[in-house]
Amino acid sequence: MGRPSPSSSQTPDPGAARRPSRARGIPEATVARLPLYLRALTALSERSVPTVSSEELAAAAGVNSAKLRKDFSYLGSYGTRGVGYDVEYLVYQISRELGLTQDWPVVIVGIGNLGHALANYGGFASRGFRVAALLDADPNVVGSTAAGLPVRHMDELEEIVATQHVSIGVITTPPGAAQQVCDRLVEAGVTSILNFAPTVLTVPDGVDVRKVDLSIELQILAFHEQRKAGDEPSAGDSVLDRAPGPVRAAAAKLRRAAGGGKAEQAKTAQPKTAQPRTAPAADGGPDDDLSAVMPA
Repeated sequence: MGRPSPSSSQTPDPGAARRPSRARGIPEATVARLPLYLRALTALSERSVPTVSSEELAAAAGVNSAKLRKDFSYLGSYGTRGVGYDVEYLVYQISRELGLTQDWPVVIVGIGNLGHALANYGGFASRGFRVAALLDADPNVVGSTAAGLPVRHMDELEEIVATQHVSIGVITTPPGAAQQVCDRLVEAGVTSILNFAPTVLTVPDGVDVRKVDLSIELQILAFHEQRKAGDEPSAGDSVLDRAPGPVRAAAAKLRRAAGGGKAEQAKTAQPKTAQPRTAPAADGGPDDDLSAVMPA
């Protein structure tokens, strides 16, 4: 993407491109919103919209306008009162800040259904990312093609990372293999990892990991859908009654363990002459122990 001509009210700082985001103290929350702004601005650019107000751009990006103006102040872009922001210049400015004005070779490890889908995703190339290689350890997969690229064996990982200067790896393996693949990527020199495997990866300092867990996102949506439907459990209702079978089984096991433990404690702590309790304590009982260990 060539550098657009900025408006006279937005004269670029010649040294800004050489100063990294962290050196200028851009908060991580702001960095996380920059792709949202870029997506909205790119759509405006494709429609040949020359300028946009902070209110319009904030609505398109799903944030409030005050937060947008604060975020842009970190970039040194303040817009013009009554005119707004120059769309083309902001596209350039944010692309430069995100490092999208250069080519980033990426390797995808684990070419199952998700790996195939990512390999065929057209948004990589248009946003500065080039899929350099597809890797898998399954002999039934190695040698096949996806998105016009051959699937190569994991044994070639180190050579590919070194010769193609790969710094970003994408993991789409089953969870049991993800950490081993992560370790191989890091040892080969990869310093940024996008993890689609439903597991937490351990990496050394200096390696960045972004996790994409579709099941967690769906569970969060289910939470909000339940609230919107007014289907919140009442005080006497247990949400476990509607939980999946494995969750109910685990809850029952925890309830039995908690109840058994309390019974043993009562036997050892209570004198033989003591009268049996006729009512449970206000904060006692197996259900209370269960709520402390089960996720809300």
